[in-house]
Amino acid sequence: MPTNADVQHGIRPKGYRLPEATHLGGVRLQVSNLARSLAFYEKVLGMRSIGSTTDSISFGPHGEDGEIVRLRWMTGARPVPRRGLLGLYHFAILLPDRASLGRFVAHLAALGVHAGMSDHFVSEAVYLTDPDGLGVEVYADRPREAWRYDERQLRMTTNHLDVDDLLASTGGERWTGMPAGTVLGHVHLYVDDIAAAEAFYHDALGFDKVVWSYPGALFMSAGGYHHHLGTNTWARGAPPATDEDARLLEWEILVPTKKDAGEAARHVKAAGYPVREESGEWILTDPWGTSLRLVPEA
Repeated sequence: MPTNADVQHGIRPKGYRLPEATHLGGVRLQVSNLARSLAFYEKVLGMRSIGSTTDSISFGPHGEDGEIVRLRWMTGARPVPRRGLLGLYHFAILLPDRASLGRFVAHLAALGVHAGMSDHFVSEAVYLTDPDGLGVEVYADRPREAWRYDERQLRMTTNHLDVDDLLASTGGERWTGMPAGTVLGHVHLYVDDIAAAEAFYHDALGFDKVVWSYPGALFMSAGGYHHHLGTNTWARGAPPATDEDARLLEWEILVPTKKDAGEAARHVKAAGYPVREESGEWILTDPWGTSLRLVPEA
């Protein structure tokens, strides 16, 4: 009987494929009020301010200097409307263990902060919005050996989260902020056409398709992860976010080498999408104006 490790999962692109070691770096967001956002990202999310300028603030976990979120201030930036804008649906912060997520949920309850909660089978997740209406997910993964597949497709669900069981995992310890080991786990985008999202992110950029039968959505990743990127059409009919809106400015994909970054960028450019080089990194723009930055780690 073949095991999960013996079977090829997902659907690989026909051409260029991102390296197995690909993962995410950080997100850069445009907000309307730095002081208001600082209070949310520090006090509610529990991130640590690691640097600032007159018009920006960077945040990371406690005990580490890696940047997960950078906020850029633009006076008069419009809040995200309730139905959303094409672009960011949410960015997702991955905690290192389930106990940390339980402590975070207890922390939100103590603050009286409302959050959505879901069990996705591969992970347990909490959903909030920042002061400008930008979506934030905080989650913890289940072990990969617990993930299940329907033939090649990863099984993901949206079920009720067992909050009591999650809180029991805390060991009685209190939340003291996002711990070392916290990273950007994935980004989820609103698009208006799944086929166009597949053409850019799977065919051109080289992500594997991981979940493709979830209603109105497509999930993609590198290295067998459950997803580094989600796309959905749940805001179809909404306009794209503009320079006047609170929005996702760009998100980072980290690849092992400069050669990897250049090869991915050349493949995207050959497919007809906007690409430009900036200080040894590559900035790519998807069909809805959302930018991502390919960053070589070496």
